[in-house]
Amino acid sequence: MTFSLVARDPESGAFGMVVTSSSPAVAARCVHLRAGIGGAASQNITNPELGSKLLESLESGTAAGDAMAKLLATEPDTEYRQLSLVDNQGGTAAFSGTNTLGTHRTVEGPGAVAAGNLLSDAAVVDAIMDAYASAPGEFEDRLLAGLLAGRDAGGEEGPEHSAGLVVVDKVSWAVTDLRVDWVEEDPIGQLADVWKLWQPQKQQYLTRAVQPNAAPSYGVPGDL
Repeated sequence: MTFSLVARDPESGAFGMVVTSSSPAVAARCVHLRAGIGGAASQNITNPELGSKLLESLESGTAAGDAMAKLLATEPDTEYRQLSLVDNQGGTAAFSGTNTLGTHRTVEGPGAVAAGNLLSDAAVVDAIMDAYASAPGEFEDRLLAGLLAGRDAGGEEGPEHSAGLVVVDKVSWAVTDLRVDWVEEDPIGQLADVWKLWQPQKQQYLTRAVQPNAAPSYGVPGDL
């Protein structure tokens, strides 16, 4: 039903996540990122609160592995959850409960966790991690390379309908927050198209927020 990648960029310290699912608006429920703190994915039979709790634990100074262990020891119904976590040192943790749906797998790499459930094949998750680790380009390019590789390796058991790409860096809001909340076919491909549109404007929108006197004009009615 869902596959994802959450990672810390070793060069910038940014955190990012890509995710896709057969259900609508998957990024709204499953993506949890906090600049300077970490990234968490909460998926399968999703409880979004768990992502927030994992990040709160990281913010208190707990490492990823200990934060995951603490949550699993205190939360009910964890047998239904699939969780990924990356901290600000690049530490990782992953968990799939006994009631995780269908074929499922998690893979931990340096500063990254790939995870999926109800997959066409467990190797989908390995393809995500391998492509992310070897792809060139910006952080978002590499995250998307992982998601596209997961799609091309077989993806979910059924069709995907939504996808998201989110990155947080040195400000409190997401510097990239792109979503395809429902399409009949290939939300990952459509998400990649939206990134191509956003990529050359990303820095300009950040400048508008933090240094408006240097912001570029977009040439639209009413623009500065």
